[in-house]
Amino acid sequence: MDDRRLVMAAVVAAVVDFIFGFVAYGNVLSSQFSAFPGVFRPPQTQISYLPILFLGILVGMFAITYIYAKGYEGGGIVEGVRFGILVGIFNGGYVVVVGYAVMNIGRRLTASMALAGLIEWIVVGLAISATYRAPDRVRK
Repeated sequence: MDDRRLVMAAVVAAVVDFIFGFVAYGNVLSSQFSAFPGVFRPPQTQISYLPILFLGILVGMFAITYIYAKGYEGGGIVEGVRFGILVGIFNGGYVVVVGYAVMNIGRRLTASMALAGLIEWIVVGLAISATYRAPDRVRK
């Protein structure tokens, strides 16, 4: 495992995930979140939590990139998509469905979060695989 590639892939994945989250959760799904004010912070207060949000994303991306690197097979983009799908399925079941069972949110928001999460993890898997690829070999 190459530590430099691992750090670079984690940072790239964190930035990509932050951007995806801003678009998907902060804009596209924001009206669905606002329907549950007892569960989610109102948008005007969220800005003060952005440093904590990004730190959490970065820590998570270091962990998930490490998991990717431990199973790295050199499969390129296909490997990244496969990894993203598997993590997205895990996220959908363990985070989203379990969250639905314990939080007072609706089925529509749950389904939207599951779909957004699947797409999110495929995008993150692509970012990790594109960054954590085998170094180009010098051609003679």
